[in-house]
Amino acid sequence: MTGIIIGAGRGRRLGPLTDNVPKCYAEIGGRRILDWTLGALRGAGVRDVVFIGGYLIDRVRADYPGLRFCHNAGWAENNILASLFCAESEMGRGFVSTYADTLFTGDAVRRLVAAPADTALLVDTDWRERYRLRTEHPEADGEKIRLASGRVLQVSRAIPPDEAPAEFTGVAKFNPAGARCLIDHYHGARGAHHGRPFGRAATFLQAYLIDLLQHMLEAGVEMQAVETHGDYFEIDTAQDYQLARLGWRRGG
Repeated sequence: MTGIIIGAGRGRRLGPLTDNVPKCYAEIGGRRILDWTLGALRGAGVRDVVFIGGYLIDRVRADYPGLRFCHNAGWAENNILASLFCAESEMGRGFVSTYADTLFTGDAVRRLVAAPADTALLVDTDWRERYRLRTEHPEADGEKIRLASGRVLQVSRAIPPDEAPAEFTGVAKFNPAGARCLIDHYHGARGAHHGRPFGRAATFLQAYLIDLLQHMLEAGVEMQAVETHGDYFEIDTAQDYQLARLGWRRGG
């Protein structure tokens, strides 16, 4: 499978950490977030990795010549979904996608890749414990998940926290059939919603990946949930960065 890292944005909520380097360069435990991500992917056998860059992409190109690159030239105006589809040409063999500002383990990716479903999402069932100290990023902002018998029923920030047994980590697997399904739904939604609201986004251009995933769920697409019980951090704010520096102990 191909690995696709969505890393075009700047990450202004990290403050001066991203003044001169991309967000994924923030160091946790002596390694950049990007290095942890690559280690987890490669530990699961995902060695062909595409980085979707925008902000300071040339720095990443210079420092990581072993990666392949897609350029999101409109990164300042669009959002995660549009950014992911800058790599549409890389999706055909099946792929694992991830946000560039998260920490997760190789074991979790191995289980995700081994999941039999065409589409599978890695979800954190200990998510509320992680949010306990995140005063700058409340539970209401989480990409929350409803589950039943190992299947994803809903993914939305609108789910009340006490009704969400898990949070989407941003790591997803699409085998070739799952990738075709994702691509078909993306183009159908873009044609119907271009310049208009989509999901919870004001316009399709500003949509998140979860907006498309929820659109697919409502259309009857099945998605398997692969659980991680912690061993996951999202680094969105300066506070998250400090919490991850104190709490991250894994990486393989």
